[in-house]
Amino acid sequence: MMRIIRRSQFETFAWKNGAGVTHEAIRVPPGAERYLWRLSVADVAASGPFSDFTGYRRHLVLLQGDGLRLRFSGGGGAELRQPGDLAEFDGSLRTDCDLAGGACIDMNLLTARSIATVDARVERLAAPLILRCGSDETVVLACVRGSIAIDGTGQEPAALGPWDVAVHERRAAAVELRCTPGPSGGELLFIARFVES
Repeated sequence: MMRIIRRSQFETFAWKNGAGVTHEAIRVPPGAERYLWRLSVADVAASGPFSDFTGYRRHLVLLQGDGLRLRFSGGGGAELRQPGDLAEFDGSLRTDCDLAGGACIDMNLLTARSIATVDARVERLAAPLILRCGSDETVVLACVRGSIAIDGTGQEPAALGPWDVAVHERRAAAVELRCTPGPSGGELLFIARFVES
């Protein structure tokens, strides 16, 4: 079955370093201090350091704002200039964030190192997208912008608004999910697929 998590259902917590707040959509297992994966939305009100997430990979997507630049310990970095831009990095790296203008909002997928491979991307939907999901896969979908209908699980189609999340957990058989963009144009969909260990 596909689980739908509305933006209004997110739970708010302080960042680990106390420098901001995050709105958690889901963590697996629920309530666990050491989890397999977690999806959340963070308010980045000012430039400064990100929390340490040693033992996790991070996929970060800009949802709203003028953009931000990430600087990693040991050199290197990433720049997210517009909604839908995505960065992947090691959660153990000291990461400093410089805002390009005002406050930003980003989405974070954290996956434990025990999850060997995570395929994460942001798709701009101009037409329906068919996702073929293996029987052993977890598929996480989040609407970055616009409205997107998700169908193909035997349930009624689910309409996702901005930042709503759909989680398709592994099943006995492979399925196809149909992701249909709304009428506004410019819909952006975050897609992550992985096999939980």
